[in-house]
Amino acid sequence: MKSGDTNPRTDIPKRTFSLAVRVVKLCRYLEEKPGVGRTLSWQLLRSGTSIGANVEEAQAGQSRADFISKNLIALKEARETGYWLRLIAAAQVVPEKRISALRREVEELKRILGAIVVSAKKNAR
Repeated sequence: MKSGDTNPRTDIPKRTFSLAVRVVKLCRYLEEKPGVGRTLSWQLLRSGTSIGANVEEAQAGQSRADFISKNLIALKEARETGYWLRLIAAAQVVPEKRISALRREVEELKRILGAIVVSAKKNAR
């Protein structure tokens, strides 16, 4: 978490929205490339924007179980997003250095979402 941030519950929607904006911009770049980049961009766009959408839904969860479920979906989408970013770098569709910060943010969000789910499950008991 960034040093000025104090409430991770309000921080996570902002961070996942920011991630989605970055993913959209990367996908625009990939769309301009012929061949496989375009196909990979569709996969990345779906998973990378779904993280924030599910986090937003979780904030208004109808129950603790709904909150946990939506955050679990966000975590799964973050894992998928990490996979597509790794593949894009490994296949040299985009240079690693161009997406390394994005990959780091996805890894951090995975850890945060995992902690949110674990904490919510403990508090549900």
